[in-house]
Amino acid sequence: MSELTTVARPYAKAAFDFAVEKQAVAKWQEMLTFAGAVAENEEMHQLLTGAVAADTLADIFTNVCGEQLDDHGQNLVKVLAENKRLAVLPEISTMFDAFKAEYDKEVEVDVTSATALNDAQQAELAASLEKRLARKVKLNCNVDPALIAGLVVKTGDTVIDGSVKSKLNRLADALQA
Repeated sequence: MSELTTVARPYAKAAFDFAVEKQAVAKWQEMLTFAGAVAENEEMHQLLTGAVAADTLADIFTNVCGEQLDDHGQNLVKVLAENKRLAVLPEISTMFDAFKAEYDKEVEVDVTSATALNDAQQAELAASLEKRLARKVKLNCNVDPALIAGLVVKTGDTVIDGSVKSKLNRLADALQA
């Protein structure tokens, strides 16, 4: 099983990265799920593990899949056939699903500011954090006037402290040292 995972991972990652780039993650997930199911079929599995030429195998597989595969999906099948990897399509599909699940996660971010943030500031902060964290962001905003100015952003074990209070504390520590 771990050998299949090792073989499938680069193909799944490449397919996922391509799908994200083309903004077609759902379409690719659908194609890979279907192709994985075809590859798991007993008769097809015997064909995939047999001694059939790569071009012939790719043609047979794409004909069986029909319109379920677009041109890019057919190219993936051809590459897999050339590398004798069509039998790992179910594992590629599973790994693609895992990459998608990771990609779709939403992260909660605790934001503490010296003054209340208006809607425009919250939207700008959320967009910036989404880009940095590569996740959908849900903001939990709090106000703490002791910060003087700036923000403290916490998510998981990541803390971004841009408050004036912490800058003054660091300056005081540097002056005392």
